[in-house]
Amino acid sequence: MRASTYIMTITLAATVAFAAPARAVEAPFEPGLMRLAEVLGSLHFLRNLCGEKGTQWRGEMEKLLQAENPSAERRARFIASFNRGYRSFDGTYTACTPSATEAISRYMKEGEALSRDIASRFGN
Repeated sequence: MRASTYIMTITLAATVAFAAPARAVEAPFEPGLMRLAEVLGSLHFLRNLCGEKGTQWRGEMEKLLQAENPSAERRARFIASFNRGYRSFDGTYTACTPSATEAISRYMKEGEALSRDIASRFGN
């Protein structure tokens, strides 16, 4: 199932990417992970809007946070990115529309690509 592959890839990417030692300078994969958090927030809103009742995408965000075990400051940045993704559609859509469905499709593809890219570029 595509969602299962996506979920496994996210978890793998987070685990592998942050096996590297902490650095004072932002890691090159950090923007990708923050974008992934934003995509998860968008999917959490849109998928529920379009009939998927549950917390799957919030759960994926929690898994990402667990895998990262970030500092308080970095954790706040992850959460802010997730919330930004959620809010970006909260004010736009009040019902599931063809446009919302298309956005879901695009965000699923983007999240999968981000996960794959982070794992392949920064994995061991």
